[in-house]
Amino acid sequence: MRKTALKGVLKKLRSGKISLQKAFCLLKDLPYTDLGFAKLDNHRAIRRGFPEAVYCERKTPQQIEKILRHLIPRKEPLLLTRASEECFERLRGIYPELKFNKQAGVIYANEKPVRKKQGYVLIVTAGTSDIPVAEEARVTLETMGSRVKTLYDAGVAGIHRVLDKRGLLEGAAAIIVVAGMEGALASVISGLVSKPVIAVPTSVGYGASFKGLSALLTMLNCCSPGVSVVNIDNGFGAGYFAGLISKS
Repeated sequence: MRKTALKGVLKKLRSGKISLQKAFCLLKDLPYTDLGFAKLDNHRAIRRGFPEAVYCERKTPQQIEKILRHLIPRKEPLLLTRASEECFERLRGIYPELKFNKQAGVIYANEKPVRKKQGYVLIVTAGTSDIPVAEEARVTLETMGSRVKTLYDAGVAGIHRVLDKRGLLEGAAAIIVVAGMEGALASVISGLVSKPVIAVPTSVGYGASFKGLSALLTMLNCCSPGVSVVNIDNGFGAGYFAGLISKS
């Protein structure tokens, strides 16, 4: 439940437009719904501005369906991460309003409208192989109602691809940099702009990249101030954080 919805129920109760019993029915699931295997955080949107996302990996189809039976009727922004195409096809048969970004592995619905005067978040990838993680960030941001622009395949192996986009970089409210290999792109971009940078290491690279650990360590050791680092391949976390920045 969002703040506006909660306040609306309380106002209707105070004015006598709804009964105490009706208000109770609308609010009885706060602060959470206990499904036994999961406790749905119904206060998340009130506290954080966005409802709880559903991480699908290692959940059974039956568990995901039961969660959606409680989330879909609320008509709130919905985000299911690390979802397979098979999972989507199964769920779409029940809830045709669901959408799917295959590259990102994200199922989503009920995107929040974008505020016209809101600044955009720029997502930059070092390579084409980093795009799936970047797409997870993009879908997260758009579901949150944020404006998004992208600059894909602009890594340090051809730094001129970034240098001639200075206007695009400076115009952003925040920049998400997604990079594997040695993960140097976040440091480079942070050194060029005055905007906060969210760095996302990816598991892209050869053996000594240790499935993203080398990029993670490079980003954590960035000498340019103003860089925040999320976990390896965590496009959702980067998108969520950038969404909070763009709304502030």
